[in-house]
Amino acid sequence: MTVVGRRVTIATIAEAAGVSVPTVSRVLNGRTDVSPETRDRIEHLLREHDYRPRNSRQPLRAGLIDLVFQDLDSPWAVELIRGVEEVNHAAGVGTVISAIHRRTASTRQWLQNLRARQSDGVILVISDGAGPISAELHRLNVPMVIIDPAGGVAADVPTIGATNWSGGRSATEHLISLGHTKIGLVEGPKQLLCSRARLDGYRAALEEAGLRLDRRLIEPGDFHHESGFQAGQRLLDRDDPPTAIFASSDQMALGLYEAARLRGIRIPDDLSVVGFDDLPEARWSAPPLTTVRQPLADMGGLAARTVLRLSRGEPIETPRVELATELVIRESTALFAETGGKTAQ
Repeated sequence: MTVVGRRVTIATIAEAAGVSVPTVSRVLNGRTDVSPETRDRIEHLLREHDYRPRNSRQPLRAGLIDLVFQDLDSPWAVELIRGVEEVNHAAGVGTVISAIHRRTASTRQWLQNLRARQSDGVILVISDGAGPISAELHRLNVPMVIIDPAGGVAADVPTIGATNWSGGRSATEHLISLGHTKIGLVEGPKQLLCSRARLDGYRAALEEAGLRLDRRLIEPGDFHHESGFQAGQRLLDRDDPPTAIFASSDQMALGLYEAARLRGIRIPDDLSVVGFDDLPEARWSAPPLTTVRQPLADMGGLAARTVLRLSRGEPIETPRVELATELVIRESTALFAETGGKTAQ
């Protein structure tokens, strides 16, 4: 396999050789736990592509890491910033936070500023336009990491995510375990991998329980409060509304709270609600929200450690990482009984 038109990295060589990144690292480090055939293939590719590892002791150029969002209008972003900043501060590195707002002009301006300050690496948290930005960063030889990629990315671009499928499944399984069979879903943006994974987890839990998927109980959302409120209105105004709803973000779940309040529907007595993220506001809502904890600060911290390693020319163990999610049961879900009586769980 010939690698054309992109900077040659350990991940590039691993892809060409059909092996893992740690295997290439073991060859580079002179380890003996690699078969002779595999070692010969990797060494041939290293010579063919003139791979030259960066000096792992080289200093950072500017002591700056860029953290780039589509928008900065969510407590989700704040949690990621907290994780990135904690790692960068400990490493004596500054964090430059930007939002490009889906505007081409903003992206161009940010790239100009990046070149001027010679940042050592970039962490991208964007759903649109990652491809062109990634290509330009490759051209500038600036390491990058993507958090929650919207779609497929090049094999040599590290990504950090969470176990969204298992999170969606555990949220739905929890509601099923409480006796609910009519479970609504408020989706996230359809173009995002994390949204599709949460939907697939919801569907898997229903299928495993022998429950029919009712697409009329699935409403679109965009992870923000207003879309949860609007989806809640549509679901709760049905002639035969769901007894439980899984919202694909905490913000949408809290939007559901308001839709229920306006209709005199009590949570969890009349309606059980589960969110996703475990943002700080979930614990302090009334009632406290049952949700799937996504380790956002940990994801930010791991992204920062990864981009710092790359900027110093150090190998990383794997380019694809998913951190575990966890169901956190609070007071927004309850046992369901056909008579309408429910017991808080």
